[in-house]
Amino acid sequence: MELMSIAVELVVGYFALLILTKILGKTQITQISAFDFISALILGELVGNSLYDKELSVWPILAAIFIWGSLIFTTELFTQKNRRFRHIMEGTPAIVINKGKIDFKQLKKNHLDLNQLQHLLRAKDIFSIGECEYALLESNGTLSVLKKPMYINVQRADINLRPQRTSLPLSLILDGEVIYDNLKIVQQKEDWLLSEISKHGFQSAKDVLYAEWKEGESLLVQGY
Repeated sequence: MELMSIAVELVVGYFALLILTKILGKTQITQISAFDFISALILGELVGNSLYDKELSVWPILAAIFIWGSLIFTTELFTQKNRRFRHIMEGTPAIVINKGKIDFKQLKKNHLDLNQLQHLLRAKDIFSIGECEYALLESNGTLSVLKKPMYINVQRADINLRPQRTSLPLSLILDGEVIYDNLKIVQQKEDWLLSEISKHGFQSAKDVLYAEWKEGESLLVQGY
């Protein structure tokens, strides 16, 4: 009965953790896949019980490890043999920026907000969304990017160009809300911002998903 109870708890825990990990989204696990995360978590718990629970004998622990190992082996076998099952277990990359445009539906689907997207882009040395042509959110939560051709790095010394002043792009609208602190930094007022977004066909900041200011360039505006 004890072994049966352990087996039931492991099977239930296995699928419960898998569903929970999928619900939380890719960004909750930045370096490992959902399957690897669950495996490490459960195995660590099993080892912890064997070390600190004096009332638990070695045989139930060995049985639990065997059952868990069998689940892992069976899952990996299915992922190798079945493409659809591999898609469910491991997931597929999501295109969050497509041809320079943010895909809001993909952001929402993968529980990724604009601040997180900007953070991931900055980790790739992209400080302006306008520099990115494609961005793929991988299954392990990392971001793969492809810059627009004109922003691909070229050594200025190779073409004898003088260094130019670098300016930091600032978000003026995020998720339909005006970022007033950034608006003060660029020394502009809300009336100016509304005037600029109206040039792109938007009557209100609530209609704008993202608006970015960069010195010397026109305002980058995108709706939902």
